[in-house]
Amino acid sequence: MHEEENSAPEEFIGIANFQASGADQLSFSTGDRVLVHNKSSADWWWAEFQGCYGYVPSSYLQLDTEEDVWQDDEYFGNYGTLRLHLEMLSDKPRTETYRQVILSNSAPLRGKVIMDLGCGTGIISLFCACLSQPAAVYAVEASSVAEYTCALVKQNRCENVVKVFQARIEELTLPGKVDVLVSEWMGNCLLFEFMVESVVLARDRWLKQGGMMWPSSACLTLVPCQALTDYSEKMDFWDRPYGLDFSCLKPLAQKEFFSKPKFNHQIVPEDCLSAPSDVITLNMHTLQVSDLEKLSGNFSFTVEKFGTLHGFTAWFSAQFQSLEKDGTVLELNTGPHSELTHWKQTLFMLDSPVTVHEGDCIAGSITLQRNPIWRRHMTITFQWSINSTKVSQVQTNSFPMWR
Repeated sequence: MHEEENSAPEEFIGIANFQASGADQLSFSTGDRVLVHNKSSADWWWAEFQGCYGYVPSSYLQLDTEEDVWQDDEYFGNYGTLRLHLEMLSDKPRTETYRQVILSNSAPLRGKVIMDLGCGTGIISLFCACLSQPAAVYAVEASSVAEYTCALVKQNRCENVVKVFQARIEELTLPGKVDVLVSEWMGNCLLFEFMVESVVLARDRWLKQGGMMWPSSACLTLVPCQALTDYSEKMDFWDRPYGLDFSCLKPLAQKEFFSKPKFNHQIVPEDCLSAPSDVITLNMHTLQVSDLEKLSGNFSFTVEKFGTLHGFTAWFSAQFQSLEKDGTVLELNTGPHSELTHWKQTLFMLDSPVTVHEGDCIAGSITLQRNPIWRRHMTITFQWSINSTKVSQVQTNSFPMWR
């Protein structure tokens, strides 16, 4: 018996489109207001929309409040604790790449003014001060960790060079423009949390004409993949547990476990069904805030071996152009052929596995659509088909991305 007559249902807003796949589910779109009567489980709630009742996925809904759509209190609150900073500082490939960028450009950085946006504990600012003799480093941090950044700057005797500014980019006032803007803004699937918007705003306001952006470019990379362990643990389990047939639960399991991307996935190279491909590239010197609303790219993969297509895995790379004309371009790569980072990779599981053969072509497109209401979130949509001896129907899979 569902609580359709609940006297005090909660109103939620859809933050992604959901298409019902059964009579007991409700379809709704981004921005629709849905009344939740019963939070039946962590993942599926009994709700009402336009006079109809049914189950809706809880992860597609957000409470209807007057909360800042940027969720800044939550966002900066998370970065005001040491948990995330420990994770980032412990990520040696990430942190060492930034150190190497500063070290390899130490001569041309001498006497320059540098902004470190979203500096956190100030590790990149301290690298700049200790390795390159800049005129000044503006360490900008909006979260409360900034007060500890000041202490770390003094403790490392860099207070004559590094100036800490606790401010959001929209409220920031600096002594003047900068020669270099460095930031570690990347998130899962490159854009998640959209700190990149703050970087673009800072560039437009504070970077000198001809100044340098680090990273100077970034790419989102994709590969079709197998995910046998994930699929077996979440789906095959229901075939004969304890000798009983639970297979009718498999459609529910698919929606519950695979309707959202899997963060912190670690794909092994053997599970890649083809060579990876860059699908979206950002030029940080020319990127505009309006570009972030919707980014799309096409892909065409040639399958290199017989296997099972379970989905797609994504990661990103960031490139750091040298300040010297013929200098080396350094790269931070978060893919499976590089040293593991705290981002790992992101797995997108398809509705059902597909057997593929060597020579098959998996072609389609990927679209990153920024959420129109909750601005740090996005939806990633794949359209794809497999062409071999016969042409398959184009499939579409959408994945809302938020924590």
